[in-house]
Amino acid sequence: MPLTDRSVRSLKPTQKTYRRADGLGLYLEVSTTGGRHWRWKYRHKGLEKRLGLGSYPEVSIREARTRRDELREELRSGSDPAEKRRAAKQAASQAVEKASATFETLAREWHGTRSKTWATSHSSRVLSRLERFVFPYIGARPVADVETTEVLDCLRRIEARDTIETAHRVLASCRGVFQYAIGIGRAVRDPSPDPRHTLTKKKAARHFAAVTEPKAVGQLLRTLERHRGTLTVSCALRLAPLVFVRPGELRASEWVGMDLDAVEWRFTLSKTKGEHIVPLSRQAVAILRELQPVTGGRRYVFPSERTHKRPMSENALLYAMRDLGVPATEMTPHGFRAMARTMLDEQLGFRLDLIEHQLGHAVRDPLGRAYNRTTFLAERRDMMQRWADYLDTIKEAK
Repeated sequence: MPLTDRSVRSLKPTQKTYRRADGLGLYLEVSTTGGRHWRWKYRHKGLEKRLGLGSYPEVSIREARTRRDELREELRSGSDPAEKRRAAKQAASQAVEKASATFETLAREWHGTRSKTWATSHSSRVLSRLERFVFPYIGARPVADVETTEVLDCLRRIEARDTIETAHRVLASCRGVFQYAIGIGRAVRDPSPDPRHTLTKKKAARHFAAVTEPKAVGQLLRTLERHRGTLTVSCALRLAPLVFVRPGELRASEWVGMDLDAVEWRFTLSKTKGEHIVPLSRQAVAILRELQPVTGGRRYVFPSERTHKRPMSENALLYAMRDLGVPATEMTPHGFRAMARTMLDEQLGFRLDLIEHQLGHAVRDPLGRAYNRTTFLAERRDMMQRWADYLDTIKEAK
């Protein structure tokens, strides 16, 4: 017998849940706490299934019957109402998830994951670039909806500041975010533009072979210590990675510029002709004190074997490295600069401006003025000592 409002209101809870049929599979389920819930029972492909249609009195008898009839029509058309409802819920859930998976949200997740293996300073730089150059423009966009043109617009703004290297670094970070999003199922494609065809090329630099992998560097340092030639060349080989100046500046170094008590070396840069200061680590000072009794009374720290009036040959270190079995394709005297620049950044996490200062490159303040030789000297002293200590660590780790 079909249910009526009067008969439904008269239903009382018992110690067990029970049901009262209305017709065509529709019934009311009364719980032990008095709740009255509409259910519809049907069969699809031989399997009995049930669907909830809401609770009484929020869903009236008439509304429950209307919903039942609509579902019966779906069943007649061949679709499974339960599967259809499940698909609709899943689509709605995915829509909400997609809306919440913005580029900034995923970028911060990616950064949090990757930064666990990064130096603190490097981690800060990566996030700072994203916050300055990307988040204000596409940060609120669902990561799956970001288009290539949107990423490119961000990069173009950076290029307009004449910071080409930064544009390439930001692109690398964006690519990392998109790949992360794909990996966790929040996106299906990486819209990052191809830098070969869309970005200004980074300034080409002369390539000097250099090793930058810690284990390989440790092996190289142990090899250099096996040199059994003159003390002058041996000391120059061991000092080169500690000070990473240009080879010509090292071989032409003069004792007048060496202040071992103040632990610094001052000289004029060969390339820019500006004055430069190299803070000397304890290890560097020890090497120079070892050499001082031999060449300390002369002009050059590393004089030529033939005459003390000239510094050692420009090929002296190169030939010594070849005699030790270090191939030209692996390392050159100039390669110590690339080695230091890469590892101080990637392994020790020092700021790039400190590294560039120490390399003797022109570094300018926000107003375009070149910093002088004493800029960040205390920080550079700390960097040079930590660099020397780090080289000792990887040299001893066989």
